[in-house]
Amino acid sequence: MKRRQAVLGIAGFGFGVCTAQFSSAQPASKARLIGTLDGGERLAWWAAFRSQLRELGYVEGKSIVIEQRFARGKLEELSGLAEGLVRLKPEVIVTTSTSAALAAKRATDRIPIVTATGSDHESHGLAVSLARPGGNVTGLSTVASELTGKRLSLLRELLPKLSRLAVLWHRDNVGSTTGVRDLQTLTRASKIALQNLGFRTPAELTELFASAAQNRAEAVYVLMSPVIYAERQNIAALAIKHRLPTMSGAVELVEAGGLVSYGANYADLHRRAAVYVDKILKGANPGELPIEEPSKFDLAVNLKTAKAIGFPMPQVVLVRASRVVD
Repeated sequence: MKRRQAVLGIAGFGFGVCTAQFSSAQPASKARLIGTLDGGERLAWWAAFRSQLRELGYVEGKSIVIEQRFARGKLEELSGLAEGLVRLKPEVIVTTSTSAALAAKRATDRIPIVTATGSDHESHGLAVSLARPGGNVTGLSTVASELTGKRLSLLRELLPKLSRLAVLWHRDNVGSTTGVRDLQTLTRASKIALQNLGFRTPAELTELFASAAQNRAEAVYVLMSPVIYAERQNIAALAIKHRLPTMSGAVELVEAGGLVSYGANYADLHRRAAVYVDKILKGANPGELPIEEPSKFDLAVNLKTAKAIGFPMPQVVLVRASRVVD
């Protein structure tokens, strides 16, 4: 009898150990998988996204796991990266750039997609309307069309006699096509000659800037894209070499040596994208979450560059700037 009790005790102890080991290996709540897809590699923007998730109570490696995919300007790789993310079955995919959003949309019509940046959601088929997207895509819009007019107005404030403008853009970036169209309409109405500096590979940039200078362009309007973001230091250096003022939509180009930028605060957009993710993880339907516009904008100027190219920066612009590089 005693021997039987001892055996049962040992067996019971063994079962308890196995149960304890199994419990420790299986957390009570499984980490939620979030995928991110970026046409470039905007690490500072994603740092803001992660920071906001932490503020919302999420802990990487415990309550959430983030799988990041960067195309680093190679937009032809976006489709494969998106398909790879979908195979992992994340609960939500967050994108930066219209090209990334379109790649994600082609890869899935079921997994919720949150756009941290992007424009023209309706014309690109990403949403039925901004107020009620209706599908699996929601998030933030950078209202590119509206900002094009504001940037041109600012450029004319800097150069009151502006008559020749060049536009630098990446031909393979979907969102840039709309930007060129809007700028053509605006410059035509203002009787400003517009030189097209569209390119497909960074190797073309040196010749394009030389061409702009030869054609007596008075400034270069830079349409931001993943490739241009990656080449921002080279672009700024070429502009300085040819003494050409640049206007862009991202403060990062000014930090790299561009003259002026005006646009949405992209870090803020990524923080707001994290709020969308939180809502979706808690059960919200992306098709019913309105696509929002930017609430914070940055005007940045580079005084060091202004001095290098002999450009007199108006004091009225300096006092309005939220970022001054000197």
